[in-house]
Amino acid sequence: MRKVSGPVLRFVFSFFGGIFSMLTLGLAMMALTVGGVFYMYGRDLPSYDVLAQYTPKTISRIYSGEGQIIDEFATERRLFTPIDEIPDLVKQAFISAEDKNFYQHHGFDARGIAAAAFEAVRSRGGEVRGASTITQQVMKNFLLDGSRDGMRGIERKIKEIILATRIEKAMTKDKILELYLNEIFLGQNSYGVTAAALTYFNKPLSDLTAGEAAYLASLPKSPSNRHPVRDRDQAVFWRNNTLREMHENGYITDAVYETERNSPLKSVQGGEYESFRSTLPPRDYFTDEIRRQLSQNFGEDEFFSGGLSIRATIDPELQVVAAHSLQQALEDYDRGIGRWRGTGKTIPVEALADEAQWRDALSKVDVPRDITLKGTWYPAVVLDVGNQEMKIGVEGVTETAEEPQVVPRKDIDWLRGSFADNFEVGQVVLVRRMTQDSDGAFIRWTLRQVPEVEGGFMAMDVDNGRVIAMQGGFSYQSSVFNRATQARRQPGSAFKPFVYASALDSGYTPATIVVDAPIEIDTPQGVWRPENSSNRYYGPTPLRTGIEQSRNLMTIRLAMEVGMDVVGEYAERFGVYDHLQPVLANSLGAQETTLFKMVAAYAEFANGGERVEPTLVDRVQDRFGHTVYRHDQRTCTDCSDLNLPEGQAPQIQSNRERIMNAITAYQLTSMMQGVVQRGTAAGVINLPVPIAGKTGTTNDAKDVWFIGFSSNIVAGCYIGYDTPRTMGRSAYGSSMCGPVFQRFMEEAIKSYGGGPFKVPADCQFINIDRFSGARLPDDASGSNVQRECFRPNEDPIFGITFDGGYAMAADLPLFDEVPRPAQQVQTTTGQTVTVGPKASFGSLSSGGLY
Repeated sequence: MRKVSGPVLRFVFSFFGGIFSMLTLGLAMMALTVGGVFYMYGRDLPSYDVLAQYTPKTISRIYSGEGQIIDEFATERRLFTPIDEIPDLVKQAFISAEDKNFYQHHGFDARGIAAAAFEAVRSRGGEVRGASTITQQVMKNFLLDGSRDGMRGIERKIKEIILATRIEKAMTKDKILELYLNEIFLGQNSYGVTAAALTYFNKPLSDLTAGEAAYLASLPKSPSNRHPVRDRDQAVFWRNNTLREMHENGYITDAVYETERNSPLKSVQGGEYESFRSTLPPRDYFTDEIRRQLSQNFGEDEFFSGGLSIRATIDPELQVVAAHSLQQALEDYDRGIGRWRGTGKTIPVEALADEAQWRDALSKVDVPRDITLKGTWYPAVVLDVGNQEMKIGVEGVTETAEEPQVVPRKDIDWLRGSFADNFEVGQVVLVRRMTQDSDGAFIRWTLRQVPEVEGGFMAMDVDNGRVIAMQGGFSYQSSVFNRATQARRQPGSAFKPFVYASALDSGYTPATIVVDAPIEIDTPQGVWRPENSSNRYYGPTPLRTGIEQSRNLMTIRLAMEVGMDVVGEYAERFGVYDHLQPVLANSLGAQETTLFKMVAAYAEFANGGERVEPTLVDRVQDRFGHTVYRHDQRTCTDCSDLNLPEGQAPQIQSNRERIMNAITAYQLTSMMQGVVQRGTAAGVINLPVPIAGKTGTTNDAKDVWFIGFSSNIVAGCYIGYDTPRTMGRSAYGSSMCGPVFQRFMEEAIKSYGGGPFKVPADCQFINIDRFSGARLPDDASGSNVQRECFRPNEDPIFGITFDGGYAMAADLPLFDEVPRPAQQVQTTTGQTVTVGPKASFGSLSSGGLY
């Protein structure tokens, strides 16, 4: 062996030493560079502490009292599900599709990044696949902007890796996976796996098959291009690709893999599953009003994304009754006018030649589809207009020989003119099936239209303020404006009870005599000469008759006697107005308010004079189940006592504020019973329990009202045009709103019952002649005898007349309401007494007969 010389060895060592030094220096420089880059990009990164307080945008849901979902609101449709409640199959599907080494790496997958880079170089950019781990995706979705372009994309990747390594040290793998599975966007406005399972399959996560879980797991990369119907081939391909990964990773068996891979992709979008939305009733005025009120109380962001659980006060069955009751009154009035307006929508005539084409066009027309009055109202298109019948095509209904889609001539007898005068081919109309009441057999298709006249209805519990039904118009989809809460209208005579309440609390009684006679009042606008609705005057009349017959002139004189400042204080105390302008016209309900406020105020008459706050919501819970609002603030003193004596119920302590004397409340209730029994609402309201109420009709019948109550339910109706105009001489609160109240209460009483109004214990009852206000013996009987409640130890003074300061001449022409001579009255003890005729103006003003 030849010995290597020293210079050669030195050269070799020097050469390799130089290479080693260069490599070492290069690696050191690379490490410094990478470290510098990571330091530079890591300085200003958002804190991952934000994830510890993560509260994703989740759906707020409204539930009925029975726990049924009746509506939901969300900006991003997400239902948060803790990781422990997410099935392993779902976790395994997403791990297989997105990050098979999730439980092994420390935030980023170096092998995955290298493999992705190699593929990109090998294919010259033709095959670029993602290498982000689930942890990196969480960082991107929560803390970074998600940019993919150029240097910004590279910068974002560097930041992802930095944050991913940090978060892996601060959080468990399961917590990271929980964040990912609840945040990821999966198409169709669905965020998170729980919402997506409902959207695509209408199933909870626990019911998903392996194929369905695999399909959801395939969506994060490109949800818009993997629609289960529109992109079915792509959707099936990527579902099967995920199934293969799950099989290779040992998550599913050979049999499951083969079965699921060969199964068709069934979905809600394909019609194989019913949509979860189909189980929800259409949004209506009730739930939208909850949205409006809670958005004000909690803020829109919290309401739409806070995951609130809202327990509504609604009675779903009575809500339908309320809607139909109001709709019936509005439609009856509209059809009485006899004018066709229709929907105002048309379909191009050229689209009518092909059924598939016109059905597609009809499905896109914006017309109300939430009306179910006497059956579902369907959109339809006019296909042919004849002399004796009109051919139509009905949305979602296939024509059969038994149910031909034609409208006969007799169906438009309520309209002026013929088919040709009112309809054209291509018009979109609304129709419903007309069926026999006896057996529901089909009669014909009948034309319907949304009335131009509108209205509102509301019903609530008089003791706790729970609103059980609210209808803000004919159709929510036709007009979202809620006329029960948002329409400010003149209540007219429906306001008079508050004038009478102020008088009764000021020392007047139901038997007090007030003059019903003409007056003239100078105003800045000229002389005001108010009149009664009947254009007649009845002379000195008891207060009871004044409210029963809704006498305007008596009310004005009473307001003058009491003072409009006192009347205003009462109206404001009851919440009818924030501030009542102290002008006499307002004693007749000239100042505008809402049905919501009026119904709530009447409840305080019904419950004996205690304040009650109306509410559409019993309780609100946050996403963690903590109660953040509870309407009923009463306390139960012994609900937790397990040793209560048999037959003794727990005592609930009321902390309601008293705003009116209980006797005053009962007096008013009794007087308003007279409105129903023999006053302006007589003959309209006929129910099996005692009912009190008051009608209201404004000048020119621009607004008509009726608000009434039983011992436990108060309900009110308002009807009028949105832009006020007269509804005609036949429009009255009794004739238009009375039937709405009657129909609703017939059903409400079946559920809630009713009984006599509670009489205050200290009522002192005295028999009064309801025509003259005269005192009668305790044993008097007859139709004229009214048993009135007076305050204890009160010795009523009879024979005094109040005229409000507008004294009238003795020769004033008067109209006697019930002209009759003196008559003999038989008492319950067998005695006979003489009751005089109705007092005249002269007799009472000079001291009277009594």
